Amino acid sequence: MPSVTTLLVFAAATLALLLVPGPAVVYIVTRSVAQGRTAGLVSVAGIHAGSVVHVIAAALGLSALLAASATAFTLVKYLGAAYLVYLGLRKLLSRDHTLTTEVAPASPTRLFSEGFVVNVLNPKTAIFFLAFLPQFTDPATGPVALQVILLGVIWIVLGMASDGTYALISATLATRLRSSRKAARRLDVTSGLVYLGLGATAALTGDSAKP
Repeated sequence: MPSVTTLLVFAAATLALLLVPGPAVVYIVTRSVAQGRTAGLVSVAGIHAGSVVHVIAAALGLSALLAASATAFTLVKYLGAAYLVYLGLRKLLSRDHTLTTEVAPASPTRLFSEGFVVNVLNPKTAIFFLAFLPQFTDPATGPVALQVILLGVIWIVLGMASDGTYALISATLATRLRSSRKAARRLDVTSGLVYLGLGATAALTGDSAKP
């Protein structure tokens, strides 16, 4: 299993990523602004129900990859680092700085199911989990699948706390968030730097050092 230090670094990196808005946060904020905090919290639950699917898929996929070839597993880790750098550059160069759009009201069931489907069917989310989670695993310390599941559980718990906070705050500040282009740009820059830092660290350390 990952060391306590690795888990703490992973938790810190996860929080850094969760605190800047990606597609899931945009969906949650949009629903919170349109329908209030309850709608936002239901959306959070749906999003992270979808995260469970991605964590399980990543655990099975990475475990199978390691069983087939340790070299291929290492290659995936490096490709993952490159993908994180790509995400960072895209965020820094992005010109779309809108956090919310107008949406029609929806029932709690629909909010949950939409959040679930939005997350599960987003191939970028699947790729992200495959890129991010392996950076904190080490086949020498135990089964990769169990490590990924543990990391995924930490991600989901922190994600629900972070996204839940977004839902509550955005519902309270609904009027201001409708035209928050400047705030969105600042968050894009912050998230871009976080992605770049994670990608560069993973690429430089490789297998010779733990994150």
